[in-house]
Amino acid sequence: MNAKYFLAVAAIALAASGCQRSVNLDTRRPAPLTPAPVSGVSSSNLPPATSPATSSSPASTDFPSAPETADSDPEAAAEKETQLAAAAPEVTRESLIGRWSVSTGGTSCDVFLALTKWTGGYRAASRGCAGTAAGVSAWDVQGKQVILSDNSGNQVARLYQSGNERYDGTTTSGQSISLSR
Repeated sequence: MNAKYFLAVAAIALAASGCQRSVNLDTRRPAPLTPAPVSGVSSSNLPPATSPATSSSPASTDFPSAPETADSDPEAAAEKETQLAAAAPEVTRESLIGRWSVSTGGTSCDVFLALTKWTGGYRAASRGCAGTAAGVSAWDVQGKQVILSDNSGNQVARLYQSGNERYDGTTTSGQSISLSR
């Protein structure tokens, strides 16, 4: 019985010694770094922006003027729309597919236009929109105009192309609205 006991203890000891491994952990830590010297903070006005071509003239921008937040005069809104319609090129549905930034009523959000058939034309989805833009769920093209509609097919806004990747127009309540990329 001593031999069996001895063999069992030897087998366990041999198995345990095979599972051990030698690990040498370096417990030394690096010395802390010395903080960089800090000088006082100064402030001054920035120089006026300049054009890359000439450093003495103010920079010119290709950005259109921001749309008004609301049109209080319905006649002025109608006249503005007439001017946009006269200068607007023909629009294709394919050129409108994708994400657009919508600005209306002093707020902006994203609208996604797809070519999936939907009530009022094609499917539109808004993200982060409030007010009139939140109700946009459909869109379509009619000649030179982009029509935005709600989920019942009621027209919400009418826009015309006013620049490269930009459409301006009015909502049915007479408020300015723009789509841009």
